[in-house]
Amino acid sequence: MKKIYLETHGCTFNKADTNIMTKILQEQGYEIVDNLEDCDVIILNTCYVKLPTEQKMITKIDKIKKNYPDKKLIVGGCMVEVDSQRLNKFAGDNCWIGPHKVDKIDYVVKKALNDEVVHEYGKTNIIKAGANIKSNNEFIHILQICEGCNGSCRFCCTRVARGALVSYPIDAIVEEAKEAVENGARELQITAQDTACFGLDSGESFADLLNRVAAIDGDFRIRVGMMHPKSLKNNLDGVIDAFKNNEKIYNFIHLPIQTGSDKVLTEMNRLHTLDEYYDILNKFKSEIPSLSFATDIIVGYPTETEEDFIQTLDLIDDIKPDIIHISKYMHRPGAESTKLKEIDHKTMKDRSHRVNDLKDKVMLEDNKSYVGLKCRVLVIDEGSSGGYVGYTDSYKNVIIKEEVELGTFVDVEIIEANRTYLLARLIE
Repeated sequence: MKKIYLETHGCTFNKADTNIMTKILQEQGYEIVDNLEDCDVIILNTCYVKLPTEQKMITKIDKIKKNYPDKKLIVGGCMVEVDSQRLNKFAGDNCWIGPHKVDKIDYVVKKALNDEVVHEYGKTNIIKAGANIKSNNEFIHILQICEGCNGSCRFCCTRVARGALVSYPIDAIVEEAKEAVENGARELQITAQDTACFGLDSGESFADLLNRVAAIDGDFRIRVGMMHPKSLKNNLDGVIDAFKNNEKIYNFIHLPIQTGSDKVLTEMNRLHTLDEYYDILNKFKSEIPSLSFATDIIVGYPTETEEDFIQTLDLIDDIKPDIIHISKYMHRPGAESTKLKEIDHKTMKDRSHRVNDLKDKVMLEDNKSYVGLKCRVLVIDEGSSGGYVGYTDSYKNVIIKEEVELGTFVDVEIIEANRTYLLARLIE
């Protein structure tokens, strides 16, 4: 029996793609191992969203080829679609599999084991709903609802990799979710490049999807992945009602803004304004007072002036997100903004330090407001430094030091706040 090792980098959607490949390979009789020392074939599912990640992927491929020359390497993921020309220079003699061809993994593995080189990539309308298995954490199931997007942000290469929007049928998604819950999943992670654009190509409704998944019998929670404001603004009331009327949905949204400047939003082609962003966020908060939210910020977009950057700092200080993802702008293959001149390194470094200092301050202050609160927590994992990891109904990350059973709900009191998590004790 041939042994396969799969390694995944990047987003939740990419992890689900690996799960699909894992399921197919297991059904074909391959043994999946968690140590590349023991395998015959290495499948590297790559991410390519940022320049540091790109460099990490290239280093990883070079290291595998150097240290394991006798093992078959298959390169998968977004790198294959975004930068096949570059990939060909240092891994052209290896097999590839793009994110739209994960259903061909058995074929690619057979070719690799037979010392043949095939490059399977290119866009398809593959429906991935129903093809996934649970992740390495038996209590979490990633629920892919659509692939691609209908946006055209000028800084992004993900659309190059994932293509135009393809929404999966609601019935197939609900059936997969139902099976996952029956098999013990306690958290369903609804994921896409933009969850809020679900159904814009098929005529189905994102709010209807949320309601139907939440109606499944069982004691579990639903985490809704990133929603682009330009997609959400036209379906806002229905989505808010779905959150408000279904206690199984975490009171948490990921709503990226990228910049606090209307001018830069236009130059990024984000297709929404600051006022529209505020309107979405304020409506959510007014209807769901316990809401927590994450946002994304890009520092140093080529057209960003010091005044634009100050507006971004003011925005963060005003809306005070629970979680802030900061990225320094860097050109990406296929992105329209690569035609622009990057700002100088010194200015980028200065702005990055300033926004990160504010991020630390805002996130810590927010978490301190939870100290002393009593809440119910779903425990889904063991902590990397001890204890157990759980999430409140507002998806606040909680560490519990006492021993608890994974996959259960427990009552806790928050006793300490850190920037990225809360420390809690069990309430007897």
